[in-house]
Amino acid sequence: MQRILVTGGSGFIGSHLTERLLARGDHVTVVDDESTGRAENLDGVRKCDRFTYHRGTIANADLLGELLPEVDEVYHLAAAVGVSLIAKHPIQTIERNIYPTERLLAEACRQQMRGRTIRLFLASTSEVYGKNPKERWNEEDDLVFGPTIRARWSYGASKAIDEFLALAYWREYQLPVVVGRFFNVVGPRQTGAYGMVLPRFVEAAVAGRPLMVHDDGRQIRCFAHVDDVIRAVLGLMAAPRAAGTVVNIGSDVPVSIHDLALRVIAASGSRSTVAFQTYTSAYDRDFEDVRRRVPDLARLRELIGFEPVRSLDSIIGELVAIARGARIIP
Repeated sequence: MQRILVTGGSGFIGSHLTERLLARGDHVTVVDDESTGRAENLDGVRKCDRFTYHRGTIANADLLGELLPEVDEVYHLAAAVGVSLIAKHPIQTIERNIYPTERLLAEACRQQMRGRTIRLFLASTSEVYGKNPKERWNEEDDLVFGPTIRARWSYGASKAIDEFLALAYWREYQLPVVVGRFFNVVGPRQTGAYGMVLPRFVEAAVAGRPLMVHDDGRQIRCFAHVDDVIRAVLGLMAAPRAAGTVVNIGSDVPVSIHDLALRVIAASGSRSTVAFQTYTSAYDRDFEDVRRRVPDLARLRELIGFEPVRSLDSIIGELVAIARGARIIP
């Protein structure tokens, strides 16, 4: 049994990760300020005697100092999420992404100097690539951000700073850190409240409302089921060669947003239509998007032999069933 700390553990990905860690027999402590996560996401594990929950943030030095000496691994998922939140609250985005990560890395380093090595996973994002024009992005590619007058880029820039910090601790102190760049993770419990496209589409289709597609709908994305993503994360944390590396995590099967909307309508048997909305109407006049976002997964495959299991159509089918009240047994 390992002792695990999960930050952001009541969020979409964090709650699934917490369940998986408990299922394999670990003791899991979750810290979450519930700013975007939901406490009810963890209702299924609250009675487990190997589960501990703290409503708070690791930016709290006292809480961090109390928890870190007791854990073997940390999965740092706490961060600002969603393009809607980022566009509206850029200060919050920057502060919530950088400051807690710096605190966590510094304390983990102090523990290592005292003879306790803590292995750490840092959840990053495909947003760090910015608007790099390549067909597929690999971990060695340049980061291409837009101007600072467009708040949208503050998220990717702040997560890039997190990566620089984590890799600096690896280089200077050999702190074992794995950086995972997530590409459009989807699945049960994900909310569309912060702009996530697939839950928005499913909710609209089941309700018979138009599916709102931003811009022309030709933007290209790849969608990976949360179970596949967690399998990749745990595999990387178990692979010694992954320490000190940055790894793309997700699916590499592209789909346009307009096609995604049509597939949701077909899967749900809905009479909904597709409607189009400008970015200015959806966010603000300074919003700027990325036309294509497809990962190169060669490094992930080489490190742990990873292949996504869940197809996009199976994911859509699952989410439609859940939206209609079906209980899905994992």
